[in-house]
Amino acid sequence: MNGAVPGEPVKKDENSRRGNWGNQIEFVLTSVGYAVGLGNVWRFPYLCYRNGGGAFMLPYFIMLVFCGIPLFFLELSFGQFASQGCLGVWKISPVFKGVGYGMMVVSTYIGIYYNVVICISFYYFFQSMTHLLPWTYCNNPWNTPDCSGVFSSNFTTRLANVSTSLVEGVTEVVNRTKRTSPSEEYWKHYVLNISDGIGNFGEVRLPILGCLALSWFVVFLCLIRGVKSSGKVVYFTATFPYVVLTILFIRGITLEGAVNGIKYYLTPQWHKVLDAKVWGDAASQIFYSLGCAWGGLITMASYNKFHNNCFRDSIIISITNCATSVYAGFVIFSILGFMAHNLNVPVSEVADHGPGLAFVAYPEALTLLPISPLWSLLFFFMLILLGLGTQFCLLETLVTAVVDEIGTDWIIRNKTVVTLSVAVIGFLLGVPLTTRAGIYWLLLMDNYAASFSLVIISCIMCVCVMYVYGHKQYFKDVEMMLGFPPPLFFKVCWRFISPVIISCIMIFTVIQYKPITYNDYVFPNWSLYIGFCMAMSSVLCIPIYALYKISRSPGATFRERLKFSCRPHPKWGPALREHRTGRYAPLASEETVETRPLKDKEELNEEPKEEAKEEETERKDDISLTIQGSNGSTNTTHNSPNPSA
Repeated sequence: MNGAVPGEPVKKDENSRRGNWGNQIEFVLTSVGYAVGLGNVWRFPYLCYRNGGGAFMLPYFIMLVFCGIPLFFLELSFGQFASQGCLGVWKISPVFKGVGYGMMVVSTYIGIYYNVVICISFYYFFQSMTHLLPWTYCNNPWNTPDCSGVFSSNFTTRLANVSTSLVEGVTEVVNRTKRTSPSEEYWKHYVLNISDGIGNFGEVRLPILGCLALSWFVVFLCLIRGVKSSGKVVYFTATFPYVVLTILFIRGITLEGAVNGIKYYLTPQWHKVLDAKVWGDAASQIFYSLGCAWGGLITMASYNKFHNNCFRDSIIISITNCATSVYAGFVIFSILGFMAHNLNVPVSEVADHGPGLAFVAYPEALTLLPISPLWSLLFFFMLILLGLGTQFCLLETLVTAVVDEIGTDWIIRNKTVVTLSVAVIGFLLGVPLTTRAGIYWLLLMDNYAASFSLVIISCIMCVCVMYVYGHKQYFKDVEMMLGFPPPLFFKVCWRFISPVIISCIMIFTVIQYKPITYNDYVFPNWSLYIGFCMAMSSVLCIPIYALYKISRSPGATFRERLKFSCRPHPKWGPALREHRTGRYAPLASEETVETRPLKDKEELNEEPKEEAKEEETERKDDISLTIQGSNGSTNTTHNSPNPSA
């Protein structure tokens, strides 16, 4: 039973009203799918290459140990203990509930643009279903005179018989800094039909819009029954990308020039270890790639059984995420090394990251391979699955927060309606990103809406749990849940090391700030102001809600109201009555004794018996009134809804 208290019946660890994971493998796979996303493939390899190759691994793994795993464990234990989403957990200290709203805002921003990236991957996937990739040559209507392809125009008839000696297909040695590749022109002039600026939206790109609708529809179908359905889907979406990565890895290392690409990826440049920017990049990559402060980790853990060993899970998932990043680097740079060999240019001139890697550099490299449409299908299918794994959790985070906050039996029965509503709203908000200016807005959201604000949210969460609620109390909560206290190392990291590292990331982000650009396009100031507003919108939720909560709290002075609003809500603690033991045990009988001290001993002895009878009656009533939840589990109907914090 994953660490359950010996002798406790299994059924008592089931949250029948809210639902649980079918088994622990589903939770681990879902969390792996959430943490392992597009950034592992298109960001980490480039950061590693740019920051000293193999030398970058040292600060990367140090940050993993002292910041990544501790924060991951903190969020998992936080959500699992309370069995609540990113809003409900703030019963721990209601004045900080704005942190939960901030997490929801961040997840909304990320969910909007992340699904646009997935939909573009869908589009490339469908375009790869052909005998010739459309970005192979420069003889298409969308190409410009500056286009310079790798292959000559008469190479088409010989494509099916391409051998490993692909140098024959190279027309000439071209300087990449002066040429425009067919894949780049296909991306800019055909897929995006990009406008001249962020303010010039132009028309909606209907093929992209259709793929966006498909993407949201797939996400909705996979979450139609909550974690009961998404938990089954992840058996495929979380594991198959590794199959594709392995296939691409085996193919990549057998190509001529692949060794040069891997050398560029891993060759240590030890002098860069002394560069503060390298450590800042390592800390930021660990922080963002694990998905901390998005609310997704808290949400996924809230569906665990109370006694699940989330300490073990946090280590497994964190290490798997980072190992995937390193593995993906071999896949990417082996192909880029092959591409550099065929173009007769340094690997540094073909290395790229972000959309430039996924939709320009790597697709161009795929055209050099025999049976290139097959490898293209595999690559973009992998991107789709990696994106969906993260998108599932983002949508479930929003849905769970709404359902837990309202908490009525109707909303629980109709969770599917909430899921559909969130998906439709997400689709509509993503429509502007399918216009000709969509790529500009996507990059703006990626660089501002989900970067600096995450650091602030995570830092405040550490302060709340460790210093406002109290580290000693939280350590006892974790021990009550797991059966053993957090290891000393994690206690020290939670209280001191991780908050310091997060603060350093915050300072590093401010110091290293540069206005966003896209190739040669410089974003206008007004768009940067919008970006800052998006970044601050999630952070401002924290003080705004805190002021609201303090104003509504009882007390004659501000200090009294603040002190009251910082106290844990009476409903803070384990969700199920069976788990509310020790200091969380019901205190009704003690309160009765205090208000009526003149009772004799017989009356006092009768009270526990009467309460036991009432509890037994309530349980029978609960069992007799069952409803079928939208997640497919049997839920218990209560006579009144649970009040929210």
